[in-house]
Amino acid sequence: MKWINEALKINFAWKFKHLQQINNTPLETQQATFNQLLKGGKHTLFGKEHHFESIQNYQDFQQQIPIRTYEQLQPYIQQMMQGKADVLWRGKTKWFSRSSGTTGNKSKYIPVSQENLYQCHLKGGHDMMAAWYHTNPDTKIFSGSKGILMGGEIMPFDTQAKTFVGDVSAIMIKNMPFYAKYFLTPDVNTSLLSDWEEKIEKIAQQAVHQNITNISGVPTWTLLLFRRILELSGKETLSEVYPNFELYSHGGVHFEPYRSQFESLFPHGIGYRNGYNASEGFFAGQIRPNDKGMQLLLNNGVFFEFVPLEELQQEHPKAYTLEEVELEKDYALVVSTNAGLWRYLVGDTIRFVSLFPHQIQITGRTAQFINVFGEEVMVWNTDKALVKTCQMIPAAVADYSIAPIFMQHEKGGHEWVIEFKKTPTDVAYFAKELDLNLQKINSDYAAKRYKSMALAPLKLNVVPEGTFNKWLKSKGKLGGQNKVPRLSANRQYIEEILLQNRKN
Repeated sequence: MKWINEALKINFAWKFKHLQQINNTPLETQQATFNQLLKGGKHTLFGKEHHFESIQNYQDFQQQIPIRTYEQLQPYIQQMMQGKADVLWRGKTKWFSRSSGTTGNKSKYIPVSQENLYQCHLKGGHDMMAAWYHTNPDTKIFSGSKGILMGGEIMPFDTQAKTFVGDVSAIMIKNMPFYAKYFLTPDVNTSLLSDWEEKIEKIAQQAVHQNITNISGVPTWTLLLFRRILELSGKETLSEVYPNFELYSHGGVHFEPYRSQFESLFPHGIGYRNGYNASEGFFAGQIRPNDKGMQLLLNNGVFFEFVPLEELQQEHPKAYTLEEVELEKDYALVVSTNAGLWRYLVGDTIRFVSLFPHQIQITGRTAQFINVFGEEVMVWNTDKALVKTCQMIPAAVADYSIAPIFMQHEKGGHEWVIEFKKTPTDVAYFAKELDLNLQKINSDYAAKRYKSMALAPLKLNVVPEGTFNKWLKSKGKLGGQNKVPRLSANRQYIEEILLQNRKN
């Protein structure tokens, strides 16, 4: 199998050279993408309604097409799901990625056109593998070995229209070329099982006996799988089970709170790469191990815009192109894609950590932050505070969620619910240091916490292992890309989680 690895090395070297050329001309590349997208949408229902034929430049585009949420695009998407062609994008769309997370009870269905599937999602995966080969020329990742890809499920939506819905990972697995599936485990039927508890068990049963070199998946589910594999193997670490393991590709949530757990599983050391493959497209990926952020993929059928967070509440928020963005400023991400999402508000907040190449970090969700008392706390603040505290006081976090304590007869504050994988010996001391670390990271929170005049110290609830998964299961959102909401401006989620704890 050595020849296969060598052949792939040559192919990925060519792909990486092309990726570098694209990133050396970012503005020109985005302009070309912009022109291609307008051409693809010109003769659609949406294109005719918004007079695409008269759009000459980006300024016309801004004026004629307002920034939209999912709810505003949903009537068009519904027509596509019922089989109508040329609605948001040319032709008929067969696949729809289910994107729900936990920020709402209803699922969103994101169109995945053929162009979007092959020229964005799958191409993004190839780009990231090309980067891995470039930075690891001696890799044997495809030399007589397998990789684990954690997929979701696919189900028919309209049998007459022949349209299907599923997690984006499942759609990618279903449409991968046959030769790519050869390098993956488990088999496709197991990958697409709807019951995640059954899926984890079957993957573990298959993978424990194979030569696994890499895995892609959300950290929470990956850790569950790894621990089951350890149980089946009877080994102390995964380095003993998989001595040739090289790469973990992660995404979906901030990885740092989970890093220490992975390092304990692989004491011989492995590579980590962060990818931003949302339901709407493969937007960015970490190219080199020491990169602070993920590099935007500018030639994958996505035109990017960025809205400063303070603009979001305006009736007509101002968006900026790649040419106009600034470092270390939080933006809401807006995309137009080769699936017909036009000026779509993704829901993620990002900031640039480099402008050449254009590298970003995901800082949170537009619907997940707490600013009830003017503290402006975002997910990257709380993730970083947790990591610092776990380094100071030996602990490991499985999941967490935060909500405000509203002012009534007492001061307001923040209530944390944490599920530990390794619980600190002194929880009260952990809570105190966590609060102090959050103050060091976020000056607005520190100002409100000064002498506890405006905000009381954080309140910490520790729940047993498995509580968050039971809560997700109770809502029919176990597995896939569904994630626990880190921050919420109301108490709905945290009250449900605490109720789930009382039922345990």
